[in-house]
Amino acid sequence: MTSEPIMHDLTVDYYASLADGRLSVQQCGDCDHRIMYPRYRCTECFSSNLGWVDDTGEGTLHSFTIQRIGAPTEFGADGPYAVGIVKLDSGPQMLGRLWPGEDGTWDHYACDGRVVFRPADADEIAEHPAAWFATVSS
Repeated sequence: MTSEPIMHDLTVDYYASLADGRLSVQQCGDCDHRIMYPRYRCTECFSSNLGWVDDTGEGTLHSFTIQRIGAPTEFGADGPYAVGIVKLDSGPQMLGRLWPGEDGTWDHYACDGRVVFRPADADEIAEHPAAWFATVSS
């Protein structure tokens, strides 16, 4: 099994933005609806006039879990790690990884807490293509 993501026409731009340190989402050119995960048609108006726009990555953490025991995939050797469901302020909801705190834990996260996209380096994205989020400092 390879550690490179399976790329195709729907996800190439998304992975490229992550490797560049940006979070991009699809946006409909007809109704301006933002979409994540990539689709061939807008989920609101069914238009195929879709493009990519950079997003601030600010949102609300709706749910999260910490994976402490190896998963049945390449991520198994990376534990522990945390993933969460983030509702972006711009509309889309997505799954992302959560940065641990300085103490190596995720104790500083809370459901309904504010988070923001914080990029991982290109090597990390190549190995584990995912958007990364951190808590918003007060």
